[in-house]
Amino acid sequence: MNEITAQLNNYRQSPRKVRLVAGAIRGKSVKEAKNRLDFITKRATGPLHKLLNSAIANAKDLGASVDNLFVKAITVDGGKILYRRRPAAHGSAHTIHKRTSHIKISLVEKLK
Repeated sequence: MNEITAQLNNYRQSPRKVRLVAGAIRGKSVKEAKNRLDFITKRATGPLHKLLNSAIANAKDLGASVDNLFVKAITVDGGKILYRRRPAAHGSAHTIHKRTSHIKISLVEKLK
């Protein structure tokens, strides 16, 4: 069976924070990954849960058995950076970087 993928682009949270949650589900079965996402108290768990459900739906469309799926890889890369300015002392300005993330998940069917 081929890899089943799903991706989320331009998610408005820094990649460093999303990688903490992504590392918790890497290499796990789909059932265990969903269970872990339910109990982690980070903001990134919501979009990652939806992305995992999307990948599972893609697998069903391709005729894969959902019981045998596991997370082969999940990558979190940096996306576009939104540059903003904040007023500072003496008429100067400091830059603020609002970072975004590109998340890609790959599922593979485990052979028995």
